[in-house]
Amino acid sequence: MIVQKFGGTSVGDVDRIRAVADHIARTRKHGNEVVAVVSAMGKTTDDLIRLANEVSHSHPGRELDMLLTSGERISMSLLSMALADLEIDATSFTGSQAGIITDTDHTRAKILEIHPSRILESIKRGSVPVVAGFQGVSTDKDVTTLGRGGSDTTAVALAAALNADLCEIYTDVSGIFSADPRVVPTAHKLNEISYDEMLELAASGGRVLALRSVEFAKNHHVTLHVRSSFTWEPGTWVREENEEMEQAVVSAVSHDTSEVKVTITGVPDMPGIAARIFREIADVGVNVDMIVQNTSREGLTDISFTVPKDDMNATMNVAAQAAKEIGARDVYADPDIARVSLVGAGMKTNPGVTAKMFETLAKEGINIEMISTSAIRISCVVREDVIERAVQLLHEAFEL
Repeated sequence: MIVQKFGGTSVGDVDRIRAVADHIARTRKHGNEVVAVVSAMGKTTDDLIRLANEVSHSHPGRELDMLLTSGERISMSLLSMALADLEIDATSFTGSQAGIITDTDHTRAKILEIHPSRILESIKRGSVPVVAGFQGVSTDKDVTTLGRGGSDTTAVALAAALNADLCEIYTDVSGIFSADPRVVPTAHKLNEISYDEMLELAASGGRVLALRSVEFAKNHHVTLHVRSSFTWEPGTWVREENEEMEQAVVSAVSHDTSEVKVTITGVPDMPGIAARIFREIADVGVNVDMIVQNTSREGLTDISFTVPKDDMNATMNVAAQAAKEIGARDVYADPDIARVSLVGAGMKTNPGVTAKMFETLAKEGINIEMISTSAIRISCVVREDVIERAVQLLHEAFEL
């Protein structure tokens, strides 16, 4: 059994939908059961958001979800019709019909469980289930969407619930690359990558797979194959790390320009103050990434942290209120930053990667403002206007 997810560019127009139907037909001819998951066609979701902005300044989460889920409904219906033309019985399912149960957090709901009985019934009678990605139904029985990259999450979660043998993610690129090919033309496609490396790439700016989909795959041992829907060539396998995998010191360089740095100055250096600030930020649903606290002077310190640019206003409102309550001096945001990261499982056993990264950036006069590390990742915050040069330098320095 193979779950095949097709992104927006893969079903971007009538010809692409027919091509997808043909690919599903060929997969079935090789003796495989197929469950298809589809995104909205092309820029449909962007167009729907534009309409929402034109008609209203307020977007109640429930109503926005009702609007946005219509895009995937169009794709699933058209693909099912295209399969019918190939004499393949297909049945389309919305997220709720597919049994995808989520929490009640509209526009970025999390999947709680899946009851795939209708999907299994469809497979049993020889029909191809075509499931709308990006959506589910909440425990309050409202339609919900899963946030950015939600169709990937739908596909992987379904693969886990169905105990599928493989989850194929079809997109407009041919796999996972050692860097963004638009920034580094010499970047090469990785044949395979471990879950842990892919998690770090997705979290640090890699845009091919959504972070939550990789988390699902790792937790439920779902093998992923990321490949192009335009060439059908083999792509990149994402799976458990094993002894046969090549342990490159550095596998890839990623970058992210979607964050903003928030700094609170003159924070009283007392136990519980940081906890209070970040609790209040968490309570409004903002995910904090990198955090740096300066050395205390005269009982005061500065705290800097990064959050998504989309959450900047909410963060600033909460941070300003918290700063006032604790007697901090000032709060300001810096949107002109970017993050560059090195990712590689081999870092665990190879010293000197951090030093080489810093030396490479220093030679070019690129200043590092914040640093964050894990066992297999090093991230640096730099100015946004030098981020592409930083990626190119590091890709060359580590001979990727």
